[in-house]
Amino acid sequence: MKRNLIMFFTVLSFILNAQLIKTKRGIVSLDGIHVAKITSKSGQYTFMDLKETPIFTMEFVDKSIVDSVRDSYVKLNRVYNRDKTLDIDYISPSAFSGDEKSAVYTCIKGLKIIDERGINIKNLDELFKNMPKRKLDTKTKEAYTIRTKIDKLNITVNNVGEILSNGIPVGYFTNLPVSFGSEDTISDKTFVDIEMYDAKSKLVGRYSTTTKRITTAGGKVFTLYREMSGRASILKFPTYKALAERMAILDPNFIKIREKVEVGEVVKDGVEKDKNKSL
Repeated sequence: MKRNLIMFFTVLSFILNAQLIKTKRGIVSLDGIHVAKITSKSGQYTFMDLKETPIFTMEFVDKSIVDSVRDSYVKLNRVYNRDKTLDIDYISPSAFSGDEKSAVYTCIKGLKIIDERGINIKNLDELFKNMPKRKLDTKTKEAYTIRTKIDKLNITVNNVGEILSNGIPVGYFTNLPVSFGSEDTISDKTFVDIEMYDAKSKLVGRYSTTTKRITTAGGKVFTLYREMSGRASILKFPTYKALAERMAILDPNFIKIREKVEVGEVVKDGVEKDKNKSL
């Protein structure tokens, strides 16, 4: 009985303290009181006071870090200082996110920069002064670490199927479909696997166009997915660059980061040139 009473008063307290948030025709209301105005253009929301003076903007970001891992957050800007941008986690009142309702809900419930008196400039200033750290899960952190390593490799694929890292050939593709060269995605389904070799013509791995799976020479298997904002994952047509990047992740020996590019002696007209001099 005592436990039931505690639960009853807890729920009652929550209901009494719950704020009614409503946005209609660009006017944000809190418990029936108009507190701010909002407009949107090209996915960016501008929050204004009731005199329609723009105070800050919010933009939703949903990007792929690497393969199936995506990161969703908001970019917050002061109107008078566009140079300083905050990347912040946001909260949504429903399963749908990245909309006007999420923007308003985040400002009121998450960031506390809109309250019953309107836009709270003091809290907004404090937010930009002491920038909050994002709460990334382990999977997202690992994805950013991988992305940093991949970006350093700067992998590209030329029109003959060569794989280059920072402009240096490090491998190549074979068994390329007929569409290669006309598009960068692999959409042709063939029963012959696309193979990847390193610069010494050693087999690194294979990619199946039917199963969308990469299999390394060492036996590791990875299936390429694209995770949509609605949490549904679907198979996608990968790019040749994405295949090379994923292979570099699966097999660290395939492409190694070079801090300095080493070249052999430069010989011209039978005379060795000084490598320290400009050619």
